Amino acid sequence: MPVQLLHNRKAEESSKDIQQRVEQARAVQCARYHYRPGCPFNSVMNGEELRQFAQLDKEGQEMLQLAFETLGLSARAYDRIVKVARTIADLDGASRVDAAHVAEAIRYRALDRGLLF
Repeated sequence: MPVQLLHNRKAEESSKDIQQRVEQARAVQCARYHYRPGCPFNSVMNGEELRQFAQLDKEGQEMLQLAFETLGLSARAYDRIVKVARTIADLDGASRVDAAHVAEAIRYRALDRGLLF
């Protein structure tokens, strides 16, 4: 790696900044699932909630389709990837789940399965 690249790299996000993003994402999820006492998080979204709160854009849908064909994922894996993508979008402060969030969620799933892209 050229030394110039090392000089120009971005500063790492501090632990305090990460904690603040996580707290904001949790607050968003609590507000989103205000009607669900005791478990206001993306991890327990049902099918209706997935369709309502985690709609994927066209590029995200195509990316997920390709991942399914390539990795041989199940319907259960689909739900898990979409839930993780919704959480990544929340951490990003995004109201919609876009292709970048889906791609990151797919990478985590691939790492889980010991696969590398």
